[in-house]
Amino acid sequence: MRYFVYIIYSKRIDKYYIGFSKNPRKRLKYHNLGKGGGKKAYTRRTRDWILVYSKKFKTKKNALDYEKKLKRMKSRRYLESIMGERNNKGI
Repeated sequence: MRYFVYIIYSKRIDKYYIGFSKNPRKRLKYHNLGKGGGKKAYTRRTRDWILVYSKKFKTKKNALDYEKKLKRMKSRRYLESIMGERNNKGI
């Protein structure tokens, strides 16, 4: 089984969101439909999310550990740097 950590971006609110899923493209659809997470869910603030980054992992534990690492960083600059590295590699 494969697991993904993904980053989505909203131009309207100029924010990133980090998440975990088995299928990030399908999960993106849920974010843009405003489903999941309850009435106060962060991604419900807007419906213009786009997938800007995803990274595949073989185990759920590895994916969740990486997601935690990214969330702990709380750094837009760091997120944009890892997205840039990936884009520079042609991924």
